Amino acid sequence: MKNTDFEHKEIEESHIEKDIKNAKEILKRMNPNQKINYHTILTKLISDWENKDIRPKILIHSCCAPCSTYTLEFLTQYADVTVLFANNNIHPKAEYEKRALVQEEFIKKFNERTGNDVGFIEDEYKPMDFYKAVKGLENEKEGGARCTACFQMRLDIVAKKAQELGFDYFGSALTLSPHKNSQLINTLGLEIQEIFDVKYLPSDFKKNNGYKRSVDMCTEYDVYRQCYCGCIFAAMDQGIDLNEYK
Repeated sequence: MKNTDFEHKEIEESHIEKDIKNAKEILKRMNPNQKINYHTILTKLISDWENKDIRPKILIHSCCAPCSTYTLEFLTQYADVTVLFANNNIHPKAEYEKRALVQEEFIKKFNERTGNDVGFIEDEYKPMDFYKAVKGLENEKEGGARCTACFQMRLDIVAKKAQELGFDYFGSALTLSPHKNSQLINTLGLEIQEIFDVKYLPSDFKKNNGYKRSVDMCTEYDVYRQCYCGCIFAAMDQGIDLNEYK
């Protein structure tokens, strides 16, 4: 695993752990038949943090720099955030390395311009773990069961790392993308929360023009925006010639 100068340092056990709210406490009070607005759940959590004068520590999975743009702009108003770049699905390796580098560079620029201290951790690149996770699902269409397995794989990684390093919450910037199923991602995150000793941060970062703001920020920071999700199957599904793309 690669660590940079501004990587999140191992933190002491949080004194606010017993005070931070679990998203499931809010969900229990909602109508079970209505579609859940996860951005609303997040704002309720934030309101609770502010009422208790709490600034939690969040480990947020990022699939790419563009998805981290508005996500960081929003979250750093209320919490101390570290980005975990863990994406075994990205193919080819050169593309993975490019996205990891762009992610790291964006965080440096973001910190310099805003005065924040967002941390960065790059997980070890293990593409075979992705192929094992989606074995038998190779022919699924984009957005189907293969993507579900991929979401779960990456949320497992960030939850495990968040527990290991003592974060209050784990979450993902994947919900910024209008092409990703935020309902599914949040459902998986809340299920994974039951396995690890760390709370899931519900989100739908594309809400309130979040995605539009991310596009603007990519221009402001001159951030590389890829034209396919990341895996070889998505590229093939979209008819992208990876040799030409590279």
